[in-house]
Amino acid sequence: MNKLALLTAAAVISVPVSSFAQDKLTAAGITVGTLGNPFFVPLIKGAEDGLKEKNPATKVTVVGADYDLNKQASQIDSFIAGGSQVVLINAVDAVAVKPFVEKAKAAGAVVAAMDVSAAGSDLTVMTNNVQAGELACTDLAERLKGKGDVVIINGPPISSIMDRVKGCKQAFSKYPDIKVLSDNQDGKASREGGLLNFAKAKERSDEAVSRLSIRTKSASVNVGSLSGGNQQKALIARILAGKPKVVILDEPTRGVDVGAKSEIYRIIDELAASGIAVVVISSDLPEIIGISDRVLVMQEGRIAGEVCPAPTGGISQEAIMALSTGASVAA
Repeated sequence: MNKLALLTAAAVISVPVSSFAQDKLTAAGITVGTLGNPFFVPLIKGAEDGLKEKNPATKVTVVGADYDLNKQASQIDSFIAGGSQVVLINAVDAVAVKPFVEKAKAAGAVVAAMDVSAAGSDLTVMTNNVQAGELACTDLAERLKGKGDVVIINGPPISSIMDRVKGCKQAFSKYPDIKVLSDNQDGKASREGGLLNFAKAKERSDEAVSRLSIRTKSASVNVGSLSGGNQQKALIARILAGKPKVVILDEPTRGVDVGAKSEIYRIIDELAASGIAVVVISSDLPEIIGISDRVLVMQEGRIAGEVCPAPTGGISQEAIMALSTGASVAA
């Protein structure tokens, strides 16, 4: 059982329970982000034990909010209606939960925040989540003998999760041979969500390898082991995973062979045809002329002008050169 969670629960419970005389604490409510998170199992167990220490007959209601603020607000209302004298909250949103905390306090309940702050609560007990993430991932790095590819399944954007991921990344940064392939996938803070997310990530990787013609033995290999052109395509795949409306590519074909160049150009054309705005920054003049619908020319850090295709031909090389050198020649 997670000793850290038990200690957190004990610390949260000690003050609220001490406010009540023997047998006077009869009802309490606990709402956590999700009941699917293994961390909350010992946290809830410790909280229940603490609440029933003075009065074993205390009715303790435990619910999961599934990281839905409206659902957590309704749960707090139910606690109030059920006469809960103590309300323990693992807040879905540390700030937005304030009106519901104040409502519970106005009804006479003592409100304590667990693991995540809750604005307006009577007390808050949090672990050092950055340190927790750092310790866990240092242990993992040692078990991997300091090398390997790692995917961090992230979670909802709440302080405790963000801090643990921050600590984890700090730990991995001390091991040059450990590569974090992804850290932006939301596993919904549950074991099931994490496994499902990992499966989806693999599916997306396989799809990207096929769609972008990335030459590799497997979608799970380290990107750094690929050729320059395939590394570029892998980076584009990562960008596209976020479903962007605008993609900015800075020198996308620098250092790659002719075959990889044509494939990258094909990808750019497909992205533009699908409705994505593609901005290419390049010093390769033939490349600019070949792939652009229009060209903005920079000269001494400023936009010197715009070149569009001529009515009877393509984009004029002479017009681009004139603008780039400061000459006043019409495009």
